[in-house]
Amino acid sequence: MPATTTYDQSVLDQATLVPEVYGKVDFSIVPERLDHDATIDDERFASIRKPVARVFDRPELLERMRNYTMTGDRVADAYAALIPTLGLGTLIGQVEQACAEGVDAVEDAPQELRDLIASMEATPDWLDLDLVRKGAAEERVPMATATPFAIRGAFLATFLNKYAALPMTMTGALSNEAAVKRVFETASFFTATTMPGALDRHGKGFQAAAKVRLMHSMVRFHLLRSDRWDVATYGIPIPQVDQMPAGLIGVFMLSMKVLGTGRTTFTDEERATVEVSRYRCFLLGLPADLLGETPQEIVDLLTARHVSLREGYDDETCGTLVRGTMAVDLFDTSTIGGKVHAWLEDGFSRFVLIRQFMGGDTDRSDEMGIEFGLDKQIAAGLAALVVGTSITGYRLGLRLPLVSGHVDAHLNKRLAKLLDSYGHADFVTDADEWA
Repeated sequence: MPATTTYDQSVLDQATLVPEVYGKVDFSIVPERLDHDATIDDERFASIRKPVARVFDRPELLERMRNYTMTGDRVADAYAALIPTLGLGTLIGQVEQACAEGVDAVEDAPQELRDLIASMEATPDWLDLDLVRKGAAEERVPMATATPFAIRGAFLATFLNKYAALPMTMTGALSNEAAVKRVFETASFFTATTMPGALDRHGKGFQAAAKVRLMHSMVRFHLLRSDRWDVATYGIPIPQVDQMPAGLIGVFMLSMKVLGTGRTTFTDEERATVEVSRYRCFLLGLPADLLGETPQEIVDLLTARHVSLREGYDDETCGTLVRGTMAVDLFDTSTIGGKVHAWLEDGFSRFVLIRQFMGGDTDRSDEMGIEFGLDKQIAAGLAALVVGTSITGYRLGLRLPLVSGHVDAHLNKRLAKLLDSYGHADFVTDADEWA
């Protein structure tokens, strides 16, 4: 099949616009990861026939997923391609300075850096920063209460499909040290972006997003230039579609809840939560047509991504990542309090993984080596009680005029302490990992 009839021109243009990254990619390929043979009757859609049927009724959605499966991040990729000439340290330093002081403050700033920062500074037509700030304030509650217990389980969900998980195996993530680093970097990024002013132009969240984009682009740069990556099987490393679950899973679940009540629109409070997620995704480089506005659009887009991604679990890749990440100690267990927290977190993470991302299939989790016996169930239940009580208390306090300011200040202090516990997040990958 000719390339021009398979992908949009914007996909094909990557080869000429960023030849250092995409020059050797055969864009006539339809990679194995794209499940172009999927039908509504497939067993894997048994529990979600209705939303899947909507996707099959809108073939343009699957076409969109096909294009973005072969799409990286052109502006960030072009900047990452300067690694051989400028070096990793210079690239990171320039990004940090450009985010903190403006790109004009960077001496001899390359055009590629200017283009990257300009793409993040661009104001989408839909952006309402006041609404984003309101959404960030709402998100501080779950970030302070649920995230310390749930982040590992949610992170593990990215390892359940080999087509999406493979880049992690190739960047040293199979080691315990790397597993801890990736979990905490993920928690750090999402937590940092909820802090006051974090998503403003010179905020820490803006800088973190730029560095995450650079990290992803460095992975693409190294993998596509190596003989270790098979485009015919896996498509483009860390394509745009693979950033959708992490950035939008929360609003997807919210959208499902909204539609389940018979509503078709978000409340003002829900809209704020959605907008902070959408803007965070925008800063990470996701295109507008992957960021739905209505509950139905969001559900349709995430479902289309699910339909387009072929099932693919192999124990060598996925199982090793899951078990390795689950086995490491994330928290200090030298104190009784630390031991209790670690026990609760271990159980709750397993619960989140199995319940939210594996359809409650404990037989499957057992086969993967992630048991959920009675002790883990008790830990998960107690953790859920702690989290639920904390969320209820904080949200009640934020709605009481006389104490809301104090509650928000307390939340910010708690989040700052959590960020300290997560450690310094580099959001980069060292070229030495590819040796």
